[in-house]
Amino acid sequence: MRTLSVFFFTAILGCQQTEIPADANGHFEATEVTVSAEVGGRLLMLKAEEGQTLPANEWVAQVDTTLLHLQKKALEASLRAIGKKTQDPNPQIAVLEEQKRNVLREIARFEKLVAEKAALPKQLDDLRGQLEVVEAQIAAARRQAGNANTGILSEREPVREQIQLLDEQIRRCEVYNPITGVVLAKLAEPSEMVAPGSPLYRIARLDTLELRAYVSGSQLPALKIGRQVQVQIDAPGGSLRKIPGRVSWISQKAEFTPKTIQTREERVNLVYAFKVRVPNDGSLKIGMPGEVVWE
Repeated sequence: MRTLSVFFFTAILGCQQTEIPADANGHFEATEVTVSAEVGGRLLMLKAEEGQTLPANEWVAQVDTTLLHLQKKALEASLRAIGKKTQDPNPQIAVLEEQKRNVLREIARFEKLVAEKAALPKQLDDLRGQLEVVEAQIAAARRQAGNANTGILSEREPVREQIQLLDEQIRRCEVYNPITGVVLAKLAEPSEMVAPGSPLYRIARLDTLELRAYVSGSQLPALKIGRQVQVQIDAPGGSLRKIPGRVSWISQKAEFTPKTIQTREERVNLVYAFKVRVPNDGSLKIGMPGEVVWE
């Protein structure tokens, strides 16, 4: 029995001796995205709950569009009314065309009479003058109607642009989740009035977290972006669990040591921040402390 106790004591001592001291300490963080309403109005629906996992591009919120739809209907009615204002020159031109045919028949008849010397050439010239007047009237009627319709139809384009603007505003009343992640905080409730830019909820990707830690200037040469390191977190029983990570960012300027961080050298006042990207199996939480070991 004594031999067994000595064995366990030796094993525990051996485990403690193999513990590697941390080169840096920090806390886990995630990139949070605040999803906001683009258009103001009454919030009709919000399908985001704290702790819920939402896929990207899912429709999650709806702002009331009743007023925008009524404005669009009013503009569409104006557009139809503009079309009814256009002038149709065909009836007037039809009358003038009939006059032209009559004059042409008279010209043909008088040409025979003049050839037979049964009518005066002046009468034929008068008829030809009437033909020119009728033709000028037909051209003027077409030109006048075309100019009038051009001015009337030009009013359509601004109305169409306003309708397109309303369509875009109606589209923005639908809020879609931007990334696949977990809802961290719900900031609004259905039936509330929201303003443009009002935050609705915060979401973050938790499948990968980043450990933000700090090192002194003497440790900085050991860090390189992309370097594989070991991240240690607390485990049950007072042990440490090791997770592989990769350095994803290193600050380019020094800063004073944060109060919540203790470096290896207590005399160090200036430190450099860096981040280690760590895959998360669900055990890592935002704000959880962690240690970095690379030696």
